[in-house]
Parts: sequence; structure tokens; C-alpha cells
Amino acid sequence: MPSQYEEERVWEGSNHNQYEEEGGEDVIDNPEEVLQECLEKFKTPDYIMEPGIFGQLKRYFQAGGNPEQVIEQLSINYNGVAQMANLLAEWLILGGVKVTEVQAMVENHLKDMILKTFDPKKADTIFTEEGETPAWLTEMIEHPTWRSLIYRLAEEYPDCLMLNFTIKLISDAGFQGEITSISTAAQQIEVFSRVLKSSIVGFLQSSDDWQNSVNECAKMVCHGAQTYVYSQVIVHILSQEPRGGAIMKRLAQEITRCAQQSGHDVTPITLALTPGESWRGARTALAAMLSRDALNPADISVLFRAYTQPEPPPVHLLRIPQFLELLVDSLFKSGSKLNPEHKSKYMYLLAYATSVCEGVTPGRPIKEELKATVQAIEKIHTVCSSSASSSELIAELPTLYHCIRFPVVGMGVLVWVECVVTEPSYFKLCTEHCPVHLALLDEVASCHQLLHHRLLRLLIQLFESPQDELEILVQLELKKMLLDRMVNLLSRGCVVPVLRYIKQCWQRGDTDISLIRYFITEVLDAIAPPYTQEFVQLVLPMVENEEITGTMRAEGENDPVSEFIVHCKAHYVVT
Repeated sequence: MPSQYEEERVWEGSNHNQYEEEGGEDVIDNPEEVLQECLEKFKTPDYIMEPGIFGQLKRYFQAGGNPEQVIEQLSINYNGVAQMANLLAEWLILGGVKVTEVQAMVENHLKDMILKTFDPKKADTIFTEEGETPAWLTEMIEHPTWRSLIYRLAEEYPDCLMLNFTIKLISDAGFQGEITSISTAAQQIEVFSRVLKSSIVGFLQSSDDWQNSVNECAKMVCHGAQTYVYSQVIVHILSQEPRGGAIMKRLAQEITRCAQQSGHDVTPITLALTPGESWRGARTALAAMLSRDALNPADISVLFRAYTQPEPPPVHLLRIPQFLELLVDSLFKSGSKLNPEHKSKYMYLLAYATSVCEGVTPGRPIKEELKATVQAIEKIHTVCSSSASSSELIAELPTLYHCIRFPVVGMGVLVWVECVVTEPSYFKLCTEHCPVHLALLDEVASCHQLLHHRLLRLLIQLFESPQDELEILVQLELKKMLLDRMVNLLSRGCVVPVLRYIKQCWQRGDTDISLIRYFITEVLDAIAPPYTQEFVQLVLPMVENEEITGTMRAEGENDPVSEFIVHCKAHYVVT
């Protein structure tokens, strides 16, 4: 193990050369005071190991200090703590302890000591005394242990210049992906820009786990007003690019959603980044509703008049996600009350936003699908607001299935079903094996892939909701029915998220094993090779588990379980 004393001597030697190069004699105004100050420092334990020893010796001798006295003081107060630590470490290694374990013990103890005794003012003097970046600091940031220490200290002491400079050094060295503390990154625009870039790249490279990547990026951006504005402007500029611009626009919308959920009114910033400044009336009406997060007939009427005139405003003004959600909730949520005189205006604006696209000529939008979309919204709104029972809904199924093909109606039906089935008494009063409301979700899953994640969230919520008022066997049948919905969702393309959730249920051990067995049985009946490597990694551990599939196996290898295992081990890398 390298001697800490030797390391210190190298550093001290470099300081000594520095003083030699500077040359000249410093003018001492009060020699007695300097001598007393130096002697006080020389009396402290192990002061000979301090980085500034040569500078203090120089001051001491320039003030006329006695060499014998300084030698005596330094010798008496030398305890050799660092050398004893090295010796103890060497004994531990000789005693059979692994070098890595000894190193971790020493490093962790040093980290704890630094965290307890760190003084930001003393740390800032490093730059005033050194005049340049110390070599030991550059070496220090190469090690993950010490980088993590810097992150923790920077979090506690955000105003420390030395720590902020070190964070920049870490970012310059390419470790910005480690800087997860937003308050640390937000101190410097260069560091924040690199962290933002890493976060955006992570979002672009994510596939099935994109929602977590979006949430992490949005949380970072929403740290403060300055980080939000800066990031949204950057993302807005990137959204104008022909390649990948739509993805960046989605990211900007998710960031806006995160800010709203945190209780911030970011409407002025959202509209400032939305083109169409000449349509002041429409923008003012829209801004009023978005700021209050509520619709009102007066502002809806202003927008309706604007979008029914010969040359309407651009459609993207209506496509702000918050506004679309307000329209969908007002038309499809159970218990929502609308003024009958203005109801058609709400439907028209929602249909316009979701079916009209801009034409080649400005002010001449393409409205081919507008009429059919309005009619579909009207029909489904009538069904959703009728409070019909499950048996009465059966007569409306042809209409529902026909209209669900419209994306906006699919979203509306999902919102309506979500409100109905999450009522505490819904399953208690339900008599069908598969309620009509949940059967409608199968059709939504078939028609609209973009709604899969929200649909899965609803199914998970229902699957995990306590149904203590139901008998145990009824609860199991209910959960099996929900698993059927998940298997259908899996068959429609939402494969990895569904499998990840079921695997988590199995690993947590909080789900009846018979339900896991039921799910695996249904999945094996629905799938056929070839499979992806990720699919095999998720399913194979559950299929191989004796507790889950032991009773499903027959003699030989003619059952689905054995066939799946044999096929996977023959064609895939199994870890």
C-alpha cells in the first residue's frame, strides 16, 4: 500500500519549488506576531504533514525564527497518524484481508472524517494559496469514491467555490452522468447543460422504460425557474428539427406536465414557445383557462368563434395537452356537468384539435375527418353521460365499438371506464364474469397502441386494489379476469411492461402463486417462437420455477412448459 507520507512529500516538494521560483523576500511588518502565529501552528499534531508547511517555515525564518526551536516543536508534535494507518493496513493485508476491503475501510473512514470536519472557507483558500488547480484534486476526481464525496459535500455547501469548481472539473472529465443532484448541477450553466444533454440522450435511447427516463429528465428540468426556461427553450429549438423533432416536442410536453403537477403555473412560458402570436383573442382565452386549470363557457365561446371562421388560428394552439385533457374530462368523466347550450362547442373544439391538420396554404386547414369525429364524440358522450347499467350498455356495444376506432373517442372511453370501475362499490355490485366496461378496454387496446401504458396503469391499480368485502374465491376470480385483460394487452404489443409487472409480483411474493401460474398458462397458450432475448429473460425464470409450473408439466417433454424451456435453452443465451 503506498505510503501517504511519501505522497504528501511529493506535494510538499512541489510547493517548495514554487516558493523557490518565486524568489525574493517578503516584507514582515510584525515579526513577533508572525513568529507566535507560526509556533502555534507548529505545536499542532502532525503539522509537518500539512501541505502549507514549507510556506510557514519560510515565514518563520524570514521573521528571524530559531531553527532549533522549530525542529523541536515539529518533532515533539509528530504522531505519525498517517504512517500508523498505513502500517495497520499492511498488517491487515498480511493477516489475509483482501486489499480491496482494506482500501474500502480506509476510504470510508476518511470520507466520514471529511464529512464531519469539512470547512468550506478553508477549502476556498486552496485557490488563493495555490493559484492553480492542485494536482491532487485532478487525481482525486478520477476515483468514484472521492467523486461521490464531492457530490455530497456540494449538496451541503452549495456556495463553496472550491466544490463548485471541482464539480466543473468532474463534468469536464466526462462524468456528468453521475451528477444526479440537481442543485449541484444547476449552480453552473456548463455543468447543467452537460447533465441535460445526458438526460435527453438517456430519454432518446430508452425503449420500454421511456416513462422513467422522461420523469427523471422532467424532475431535473423543473428544479427551478431558470433551469425550466433554459431547458424548455433548448428542447423547443430541437423540436423544430425535421428528424426527431416530434420526440422532442413530446419531451417538452412531459416536462410541462411535471411542472404543473408540482403546482407551478407555466402557462406564460408554454404559450411564449407556441407560435401564433397574431391570434391574441384565442391565446388570451386559452391562457385564462390553462392558468386556472379549468374550462369556462365564455372562453370556450371565444375559441369556438375563432375556429369556425373562414381563416381560423393554427390548430396547434388547441393541441396543448393540458387543454385537451380538460376537454376530454369535461365530456367523458362521470359526473361532469356541462351547460347544454355550450356542449356542442366543447365537442367541436375537441374534434377540431384531434382531426384537423394544417394544409399547404396557411389558413386553409384540411377538415375531411372533422364531421365524422364530431358525430362520434356526440354518440359516445351520450352513452357516457346516461348512467346506463352494464346490461343496458350491451345494446350500445355496436355504437361503442364503431366509435372507439377514433383515437380521441378511445381516450374518452378509457377516461370514462377509469372513473366507473374505480368506484369502491363497482365490483361488489357487478355480477358478470367480465364486466362490459372492462371488455371495452380490450377494444381500446386493439385499436390504440399509444394508450397501452395508461391502460396498463389502470389494470395494475385494479389488480392491487383491496376488495375485502368480496369472498376470497371471488377475489381470485376477479384477479384472474384482470390478468386476462393483461394477457390481451400483451398480445396487442404491450409485452415487456406487462411481463415486468408480473415478474415483480412474483419476486415480491405478495401475489397468490396460483395467479402467477394462471398468467403463465395463458401466456404460453398465446405465444410462439421466435422470441426476443429480453422476452426470454423475463419469462423463463417464472416458467422454470417449480412452484409455479410444477403441476403443469407432464411426463416427457410434450407439455407447453417443457417445450418452452427446451426451445429457450437451445436458441438463446440464458443467464
